[in-house]
Amino acid sequence: MSSNPVAETVASLMPGAQAELTELVAFRSVADFDQYPRSESEGAANWVADALRAEGFQDVALLDTPDGTQSVYGFLPGPEGAKTVLLYAHYDVQPPLDEAAWTTPPFELTERDGRWYGRGAADCKGGFIMHLLALRALKANGGVPVGVKVIVEGSEEQGTGGLEGYAEQHPELLTADTIVIGDVGNFRLGLPTVTSTLRGMTLVRVQIDTLEGNLHSGQFGGAAPDALGALIRVLDSLRAEDGSTTIDGLTGDARWEGLQYQEEAFRKDAKVLDGVELIGSGTVADRIWARPAVTVLGIDCPPVVGATPSVQAGARALVSLRVPPGVDAVEASKLLQAHLEARTPWGARVSTEQIGQGQPFRADTSSPAYTAMAEAMAVAYPGEEMQSAGQGGSIPLCNTLASLYPHAEILLIGLSEPQAQIHAVNESVSPDELERLSVTEALFLQKYAAS
Repeated sequence: MSSNPVAETVASLMPGAQAELTELVAFRSVADFDQYPRSESEGAANWVADALRAEGFQDVALLDTPDGTQSVYGFLPGPEGAKTVLLYAHYDVQPPLDEAAWTTPPFELTERDGRWYGRGAADCKGGFIMHLLALRALKANGGVPVGVKVIVEGSEEQGTGGLEGYAEQHPELLTADTIVIGDVGNFRLGLPTVTSTLRGMTLVRVQIDTLEGNLHSGQFGGAAPDALGALIRVLDSLRAEDGSTTIDGLTGDARWEGLQYQEEAFRKDAKVLDGVELIGSGTVADRIWARPAVTVLGIDCPPVVGATPSVQAGARALVSLRVPPGVDAVEASKLLQAHLEARTPWGARVSTEQIGQGQPFRADTSSPAYTAMAEAMAVAYPGEEMQSAGQGGSIPLCNTLASLYPHAEILLIGLSEPQAQIHAVNESVSPDELERLSVTEALFLQKYAAS
């Protein structure tokens, strides 16, 4: 790869990229303003906007989206008659979880054992740096051969649909011939991969109430209906004995055809404890890419420390359902809510509320853009061929863009390979992967422009 001028340029830019990612990671840009200051997200948005202006982007703007967050937009004109490519990333991040569990502070980019650690390093602040590196390499080697639009979202991790709503209200803004979503990752480190499918998602909050107030468990326990106990029974009904998702009316037997995920590799990537079984049936790829998957994200109940001997009057939980391609997320959400309500025992009062949703996505891998991407990856990853894999996560914007721009080709690449541990403690990015994918994107833009 080093003999390629674009690759040589990207290699020379890596020290500066590390410094920039350090600055960007330092913003505690969690778009949950009950937990983190809005000023942290605004600071990250302004940093991104300044970076685009420094690269000569025009019409740079902080877009106030319907969910109360900001997305950053910029346009870099290309040669007359050139195609337009939209590059996507997001600057918001997941909360760091238990900061004390991090080996190094989550908002201080730290180099250790050949990786850069920090919240958002891979997902997806590193994705924005990848876009910058690719464009800089092109400028140093003959110029950017296409028009480039960049959109950097401010609330992707919250699933609140801010950018989707803004795009629907301003459909002309993000029009492009091809869209590169820089928010996924290679199947494994060093194996060039495009993501061809994404599961959708729905988030439902369920509330169960049984009493006017908590009661003494000695005086009333055994006859008084326990709301927390009712909730536990309801949540347990969402899984079969083997752990498969079981929601009334929702099928879960689809098969994944293509690249497979070996069980031992998955156990290692997921850090499953020795002796603990995987859940579900079928291949691992079936389970994580082709079938629905329910997860209880949180339960409001008394913590163990300080708990009193009481029968609980009320309890609630937040439930996530990942929805595979071929299943409508709206219908799946209705089925989940109906299941929760129907399975609530003892005549307890139950209410459900949908608080987030996104449709699944399937890409057209036969398009010219995929050919150009395969050629670019073959150069950036010598000896490896581009693979096509699924992704269990959700990027609701993909379906919005596919609906608004049905003729646009959509490709998904990124830095979130398994070792990155996105959304978990000690998230990191491989600088080698950042370098290779930046080269990939630059070469892709060259090859796509010539196609």
